[in-house]
Amino acid sequence: MSAALKAALAAEARAVGFTTMGICRPDAIPDAPARLSQFVELGYHGQMGWMAERMGWRGDPAALWPQARSVVMLAESYTPQVNPLAHLNQPELGGISVYARGKDYHDLVKKRLKRLGRWLIEQAGPETQIKVFVDTAPVMEKPLAAAAGLGWQGKHTNLLGRGIGNWVFLGSIFTTADMPVDPPEEDHCGSCRACLQACPTDAFPAPYQLDARRCISYLTIEHKGPIDPDLRPALGNRIYGCDDCLAACPWNKFAQTAQELRYHARDDLDAPALADLAQLDDAAFRAKFAGSPIKRIGRDRFLRNVAYAIGNSGITGLLPIAQTLASEPDPTLAEAGKWAAARLTNS
Repeated sequence: MSAALKAALAAEARAVGFTTMGICRPDAIPDAPARLSQFVELGYHGQMGWMAERMGWRGDPAALWPQARSVVMLAESYTPQVNPLAHLNQPELGGISVYARGKDYHDLVKKRLKRLGRWLIEQAGPETQIKVFVDTAPVMEKPLAAAAGLGWQGKHTNLLGRGIGNWVFLGSIFTTADMPVDPPEEDHCGSCRACLQACPTDAFPAPYQLDARRCISYLTIEHKGPIDPDLRPALGNRIYGCDDCLAACPWNKFAQTAQELRYHARDDLDAPALADLAQLDDAAFRAKFAGSPIKRIGRDRFLRNVAYAIGNSGITGLLPIAQTLASEPDPTLAEAGKWAAARLTNS
C-alpha cells in the first residue's frame, strides 16, 4: 500500500469519527507474552479467567490471525467536558465512570471500524481482508496502540498520548494489506507519579503494574461476590468504575473533548441519587440501562455497589434503604445491605 493511500485512510478515519490512527505489524509487541504471563502468574487478573485463557493469541497478535500483515490502530476521544470527579464531594450521589455515562462505546466504535474497513477494501482491492476488534477479543489494544505510535502506556497502564491525553477508546483493524507502519511513541511520563498517588486503593504495586484485585474499576464491574471489607471504605461513592488515575494525568490538558455527542453523559447517569438507584427492580434496571455498558453486570451486582456507597455516605437518612437492601434474596447484595446498615448505625 502506498503512502498516499495510507494518508487517505487516516483522513477517512478522522471523517468517520476517530481522533487519530497508527499502523504496526502484528509482531510489533514481542514483550507482551512475558508481561502477560507475569501478570497472570502474580494473580493480578483476579477473577478475570479470560485473561489466562488463549494467552497465546492475546500475547501474539500474529497467532490470532496468521494472514494479517498490518494492524491499523485507532483512538477515539471521550474526554469529559466537566470535572469527572465532582461526585466525590457529594456522598448522596453515585459516581459512574465517564465512559459509561453515555452510549455503549463498543457499538459506536465497532460501527466506525466496519465503515472504515469497507472503505479500505474498496480502495485496496477486493482481495483485501479485514477483521475488526473492540475490546471483546484476545487483542492487547494498548501495547499495539503504543507500537503504532498513538501514544504510550503510562504508569497507570492506560494508553496516553501528547495530543490525545488518556480519555480514549481503542479499536483495531487487522488486515491482509501490507501497509507502511508508524514508529512507536516514546514514554513521556518522566518522574510524574500523579496517577499512582491518585489511586484510592493502592492498586499499583509499582509504576506500569496494576493489581486488578485492588482496582475499583475491576471490583465494581468484573468482581463477582462480596468485595473485601477492607477495601469497601475506599470505594467511596464509586458505583461503576473509577476515573481517579485517568483524571490525574497532566497530559489531559492537551486532550481533545469528545466530538461524539452520544459519549456525553446522560442526565440521569451524571451522578444519580443513590436512593433512587437502590429502589430499581430488575425490569427498571434493564430499562434504565438499555444501551449502556452498565447493563452487562446485572441489577444485583450494581446494587451491591450502591449498597457499599450508601454505607460509605455517612447519611443516616439512607439507613431505611440499606435495611431494605439487607432483605434482598441475593446473598451478596443482602450482605452489602447489612454492611451498609451497620456502617450508618455506627456513624
